[in-house]
Amino acid sequence: MNMSDTMSIEAKHTSGVYAKRELTITHGKSALLYDDEGREYIDCVGGQGAANLGHAHPKIAEALCQQSKKLISCPEMFYNQQRSDFMAQLCAAAPDGLERVFLGNSGTEAVEAALKFARFSTKKREVIAAMRGFHGRSMGALSATWNKHYRKPFEPLVPDFRHVPYNKPEKLIETVSDQTAAVLLEVVQGEGGVHPGSREFLQTAQELCQQHGAMLIIDEVQTGFGRTGKLFASDHHKLQPDLLCLGKSIAGGIPMGAVLFGEKVGKLSPGIHGSTFGGNPLACAAGLAALHVQLQEKLPERAAVLGTYTLKKLQQIESPLIREARGLGLMIGIELKQKAAPYLKALTDRGVLALPAGMNVIRLLPPLVISQQQLDQVITALQEVLS
Repeated sequence: MNMSDTMSIEAKHTSGVYAKRELTITHGKSALLYDDEGREYIDCVGGQGAANLGHAHPKIAEALCQQSKKLISCPEMFYNQQRSDFMAQLCAAAPDGLERVFLGNSGTEAVEAALKFARFSTKKREVIAAMRGFHGRSMGALSATWNKHYRKPFEPLVPDFRHVPYNKPEKLIETVSDQTAAVLLEVVQGEGGVHPGSREFLQTAQELCQQHGAMLIIDEVQTGFGRTGKLFASDHHKLQPDLLCLGKSIAGGIPMGAVLFGEKVGKLSPGIHGSTFGGNPLACAAGLAALHVQLQEKLPERAAVLGTYTLKKLQQIESPLIREARGLGLMIGIELKQKAAPYLKALTDRGVLALPAGMNVIRLLPPLVISQQQLDQVITALQEVLS
């Protein structure tokens, strides 16, 4: 089957909710992807943040193969050693005080669970989130997401959500009160344009939650698992979230999400929440293998070094199109003075796949296993396209 056949069949049957690129990807290895004509691309889409370990990582493939021969499905009504090992090691690697975990299937589900747990524990309703923030597309997560493009077709959404400007601690002080159940924030806003949070803003949120009996929910669906140069981006600012939302690269590309939480979240009763596939042994085997790879191959440290190198090179590009290059680790945004779409297409033509973040930001989320030589090729392609 050639590319046109694949595209015509998928175009006929697809839901229509995705903006398609005219590219049929057949396989990948490490930081490279290949199309059906054998053309090679450097992947800076990174599975939209789910491919931190790259493609076809042998340790993930082996873990999936071995576990699939034993047990694939096992709901949490039963105990399972693969799940218990993963839970224990995940909590041990997380910020201090997060000793319990709810396992689901995506980052959006993690956010939904965190919102429910916060409201259940505090007996309050108000949730404060940030302008430009993105937390998912289900009704609760969408209520916390700011962009009207995502929200408007589905209003009215869940009530009692408010939004404040990001990196404006004084606005948090004005808004958080004794009526607040939770403050939900990203450490680096991804979809909103790759905006790193300031230490003052994030620590102010933590202090206000402590003062007002609210929960601090940190959304690390995209920033978790080495992306920003630490295993968790919260570690950059010594944050101690009450609930930590994870997803994307948690299981090396296999669908999984998780909420980690500590003592501040009250005792959760059976039936208050659940997931048929959450914590299945196959995903837990992948998650355990992915965590071992992160730590053994020192991928967070690698992301810190390569991210600093890449950002410095990008900031040296002289182009009237560039407003700013910014980021943290290997989560990088290049804000343009015009729409990014034509430049994303031009990058594809040069063998580099990248993401938008809003209308005018080129976002780079390469696998953390990418080589410096490959990053140099990306930088060269950006210089050519933006000059």
